[in-house]
Amino acid sequence: MRQPPPRSDPIPIDGLSAPVEIRLDRWGVAHIRAASQDDAFMAQGFNAGRDRLWQLDLWRKRGLGLLAADFGPGYLAQDRAARLFLYRGDMEAEWAAYGHPRTRAIVEAFVHGLNAFVSLTRDRADLLPPEFAAMGTRAAFWTAEDVVRIRSHALVRNVASEVARARVLARCGLAADALRKALSPIHDPIIPEGLAPERFPDDLLTTFRLATAPVSFDPARLAATREEASDWCEVDAFGTVSRVGAKSATEAVDAIDGSNNWAVSGARTATGRPILASDPHRAYQLPSLRYVVHLTAPGLDVIGAGEPALPGISIGHNGTAAFSLTIAPIDQEDLFVYETHPDDPGLYRYGTGWATMERTVERIPVCGGPDEAVTLSFTRHGPVICEDVTGRQAFAVRTVWSEPGTAAYLGSLAYLGATTVTEFGDALRHWSAPSTNQLYADAGGTIAWFMAGKAPVRSNWDGLLPVPGDGRYEWAGFHDPIVLPHSVNPECGFVFSANEMNLPQGYPAETRRLGFEWHEPWRARRIRSVLEADAVHALDGARRLQGDVFSEPALRLGRLVAALPPPDDAAAEAAIGLLLGFDGHLHAESAAACLIEMLWSRHLRRRLLAALAPDPVTASLFQPGDTETLLDALEHGHPHLDEATRTALVTRALASAWLDCEARFGADPAFWQWGGFHHGLFAHPLAGIGGPDCASVGPLPVGGSAASVMHADYRPDDGRLTTGASFRMVIDVGDWDASVCVNAPGQSGRADSRHYDDHAAPWAASETVPLLYSREAVDAATETVIMLHPRQETPPT
Repeated sequence: MRQPPPRSDPIPIDGLSAPVEIRLDRWGVAHIRAASQDDAFMAQGFNAGRDRLWQLDLWRKRGLGLLAADFGPGYLAQDRAARLFLYRGDMEAEWAAYGHPRTRAIVEAFVHGLNAFVSLTRDRADLLPPEFAAMGTRAAFWTAEDVVRIRSHALVRNVASEVARARVLARCGLAADALRKALSPIHDPIIPEGLAPERFPDDLLTTFRLATAPVSFDPARLAATREEASDWCEVDAFGTVSRVGAKSATEAVDAIDGSNNWAVSGARTATGRPILASDPHRAYQLPSLRYVVHLTAPGLDVIGAGEPALPGISIGHNGTAAFSLTIAPIDQEDLFVYETHPDDPGLYRYGTGWATMERTVERIPVCGGPDEAVTLSFTRHGPVICEDVTGRQAFAVRTVWSEPGTAAYLGSLAYLGATTVTEFGDALRHWSAPSTNQLYADAGGTIAWFMAGKAPVRSNWDGLLPVPGDGRYEWAGFHDPIVLPHSVNPECGFVFSANEMNLPQGYPAETRRLGFEWHEPWRARRIRSVLEADAVHALDGARRLQGDVFSEPALRLGRLVAALPPPDDAAAEAAIGLLLGFDGHLHAESAAACLIEMLWSRHLRRRLLAALAPDPVTASLFQPGDTETLLDALEHGHPHLDEATRTALVTRALASAWLDCEARFGADPAFWQWGGFHHGLFAHPLAGIGGPDCASVGPLPVGGSAASVMHADYRPDDGRLTTGASFRMVIDVGDWDASVCVNAPGQSGRADSRHYDDHAAPWAASETVPLLYSREAVDAATETVIMLHPRQETPPT
């Protein structure tokens, strides 16, 4: 007979109405059982602090602009930038906007529990993660408003692309801009009257990128003086902040965040029950962006993943219905350009006169010195991110972040109790940000897809370029959620999304202008083809598809190489021989996968862009280049690429790639492996400064690429993964205990916990762990029970 799991000494918590159990299973998943929903959310906050306090503390201080108080003047510029994008509207409207009548009470309960753990650490230093001691800081207390006012970590778009397109327009016109980003559906961008992108300053997006950058640590930044504070403002392609003039060779570009999900009807599964699969893609980090939790209370029994700073979950199930999401790239922000007054840069032209910027002075606390006074400026459209006094220009961002109800993912509270597709759809009417593809599947057999999110109405432009801020271009509110596309129980028997252009045929894309910048189609095509061919989908099949490493671009490139005429170069000839018969699968152990990816990412792509662009400066504007457009040019020709030029270019790149592989992996290709270069490394935030007990996890050999269903984008210089699915989940809708997940590198953010990295090996092998739900299954897998009780109650003996 199994012995009962060990129980902690009861921990007293002010505000609890009754005792609470937190059962930790062998995979680090916390199963919280409470006598009321408020107690459950309070315990969720307490448990989030227990497992992720350092991560949560950084999240709050980054979002509120409080990093300099802990880490010194090198963080002042980032603090100022973050404060620009805090929600500054009416808080009553904010709390009322999420669709759940008790949103405020839920967030307050969650924060109360989190603060209870923070308070506990003040008396018990052993409960503090070692990072606090390493950095000489301590965890701060939260308010409920902190959770919802922070917006700058959310995924909205497309200010950076607007500026990039404007720079291309200024340089050579928009005909070649598809080399940078292809539009879908096919569309000719509207060029706003009076736009003068040739006058845009080079540092136009510096503050914007700082506001959205994660926290990074560098010895020089930590040692920066107040006089050097403004120098720490450059953000590279991977979100690292560096000193002006010292940024990496890879310029900042829009992150390729995405996701996959699908739901298959029971008519097409082995069990006769629906299957729902979800693997959201974000930047890899340690600890994981998401946290898996199970909340049980009267009227509430949900399990799945959410961001640890939020109550509830956004991906999972409630015992009747399962739900998941991916990003739907609705255009939710715009850049406005202002002419400022010749005598007063605080005035900007609007209508027939001049409007006054709102100037707000805030004081930022700074470690080791006095507060720093900073001025934040706002127009009627939003925060001013750049002022060019000499050029009499200013630039501000209008974003859904400024609207009530757009704290990322908090809208999921409204659908946690949904048990019908109608209830789920009604809840999504309140979903604002980020814009998403929401999938639903229930035990009655219904499956559905909904697009959800605030979609601005632009009556006279399309959102693809910055616009004058003088009143001629204004949002006319937001589209009614009912006009966003959806599908319930389609005839094909499945629904899916992978950030592709998925507006249905006949949808009025040109009039509603939801967005024209979707992700490339590779993952979506693969998912559709596999599901169409799989008449009896099973859990194992769903797991295999999540780990699928087929790449359509790699296959097409391999076929193009195979069709080349015999080269004179020995290295190119050897490369062609290795790629004969290549089937497009980027397995970690494959030499051909290694060569084809090195060819594309390190040698051919940049040469092809240089050949197709009119000049080197313009080529730099197209980086890293639109894969779909570039492949089409290789396969079907281009005005700047005749057949002879193409053959020579590919042959030279092949030879270079072969020699590159020899230099890296040895002369014998039998020992080349894609996973020997392409690897996951969950780097600790303090790894770069040698913090004690700050262990990174990895490297872990991984297959795939950005174009495979197992999305695994990587840095071309060293092969380290940048974005992909650290969390995966497959739900058997109805047989809930058969469901599985993985959350790499582990559930805990504490290096002294075995759950710090115990999901890393299964993740790298595309394997999973059980996602247990029933009381019996959870009890059988419980390893530890943490007991919380009301402070005024005498704990049970």
